[in-house]
Formats: sequence, structure tokens, C-alpha cells
Amino acid sequence: MHYTTLGRTGLRVSVAGLGTGGFSRMGLKTGLSEDEAARLVVEAIELGVNFIDTAPPYGTEGVVGRALKSVPREAVVVATKSTVRRNGEWWTPARVVESLDNSLRLLGTDYVDVFMLHAVDPDMYDYARDALAPALLAEKQKGKIRHIGLTENPIVDHTNATLKRAVHDGVWDVVMVGFHMMHQGARANVFPVTRRNRIGTLIMFAVRSIFADPPRIAREMRGLAQKGLVAQWLADTDDPLGFLVHEAGALSVIDAAYRYARYEPGVDVVLFGTGNAAHLRANIAALLQPPLPEPDRAKLAALFGHLTGIGLDGHEGRTR
Repeated sequence: MHYTTLGRTGLRVSVAGLGTGGFSRMGLKTGLSEDEAARLVVEAIELGVNFIDTAPPYGTEGVVGRALKSVPREAVVVATKSTVRRNGEWWTPARVVESLDNSLRLLGTDYVDVFMLHAVDPDMYDYARDALAPALLAEKQKGKIRHIGLTENPIVDHTNATLKRAVHDGVWDVVMVGFHMMHQGARANVFPVTRRNRIGTLIMFAVRSIFADPPRIAREMRGLAQKGLVAQWLADTDDPLGFLVHEAGALSVIDAAYRYARYEPGVDVVLFGTGNAAHLRANIAALLQPPLPEPDRAKLAALFGHLTGIGLDGHEGRTR
């Protein structure tokens, strides 16, 4: 495993981070029991993964808690989250602290390494910073939180509007950002400032569903070509990203997607989800491969660097 330092937190973290949400939720969505899912978490830790991300809506905090019983607590960096607003209701500081306390109970620990406000839309940001961050800092003083952060919501915030503000405020130690081969906006919008201000970065949507579904890639390209957003040749083939797979390049499009995100300057941890051991090992192997050849990275920037919002779970892409 390769390790890095998570911004100014000083935490040494694996570049491969286990995300316990997503489509499989550690296999719970496909029929695994909580014990079986916990065993998968432990296997990831045995393979060197020491960053684990969860959240109450995922339903996996208890799974992570079961896994933590079999490893030294200090050997693992655990992140969880709280809602800011749901169904039109703003969560009060007291409710966020209650959520934190419930997470600690489910995780079976008396602290979390990173506690984040979850999916902060641009219109939530002022409230998150001004009303909720002070409450989190108070819990940090009590030792229940080591570092605080927030996550953007790429599904509705295609241009990193939340993070373009957050990275300048000095409040957040860690941010979670959507970034992948066809959604590259964070390169200009986020990473220059996180690097300068030593804010830790967690990458979501590196693969998600689009790059695991070749027919979907082809459909996206046809739609984008019709709008004049990508070159026509990308729409005229059933394998538009096939140029990435060659002897000196990637083993597959998924392999390319993980390696692309992993080596972007400014990226600390690339999160991945999984539901079985073979998939777990394949994802880790991809994240430990060398960078993509520079000509391939340059081609991806030239072809798709102007796009944003592609492959974010059905939301249509648009130009920046």
C-alpha cells in the first residue's frame, strides 16, 4: 500500500480509501450479512487500507464498528458525517451533535478522526459554516472529533461552487470532492487552493457507474457529440475510451479511471466502494499501479477538460 499525509491533519492515510456507501454498501445491498460485510472491511485493512469512510444514511456504521473490534483503533482513520438539511428541515447544532454521538455508539469508539458535514449544497454553505462548524469545533475540544470537514454534492453542484468558497475559509481540515476523467473541474476550481492551504482531499466518483458500464459510456458520447461537446469520432465507436487500454497504458477503463484520479496533483485519498473480495482486491491493485502515460492524460484533458457533470448518476453534463 502507498500512504500519504492528509493535508494539515498530519494523519498518515492510505491512498486507497474504503467508501462504505455507494451502490453496494459493502455488499449489504447484494445480500451480505453485517458480519460478512465487516469481514470485507477487515480484509481491506489487512491489505493496507487504513482510511474508512462511512455515514449514517449508508447504514454501514455498525458494520465498520464490528470491523474495528478486531483491529487496534489507532491503526485506522475513520470518517463519518452528519446531514445539514433534509426534506427542507435545517438540522440544529444540537441535532448534529446527537448524530455524532449516535455514530460514535454504532462505531464503538469514543472519537472519529474526521467528521464531515454531508453533501453541502451551495445554498447550505453559510449555515454549515456559521451555525454548525462552531458546534463541531466544541466537540473537537472534547476529544470526540479530531478534524472537521465537509463534502460537496456533485450531483447538483457541477462546478464545485460550495468548495470554491469553503477552501478559503480556514475552517475545514478535509474536503470531499467529485473528480473523474470526464468531470475534471476540480483541477482548476479546488486543488490549487487545497494544496496551498494544506487541506486534505478525499475523491469520490472516480469510477462510480459510468466507467463500469461500456454501453453507457458510448451513449454519453453520442449525446455529447450531438450537442457539439465532444469530437464526432468518439460517438462513432462502441469503445470511445479504448485508446486508454494498451500495453504501456491501462488494463481496462476502470483501471484507467482509478489511476487517473490517484495521480492528479492535489489528490490525497481516492475512495472506492465494494461488495466482494475480488472487487476489493482489483480496486486496490488499480490504485497501486503507476500513473497513466502522460500522452493519455493529456488526451483526456484535451478531449474532456471542458466538460462537467458527466456520469454523476444520471445528471446531464454541461460545459463550464
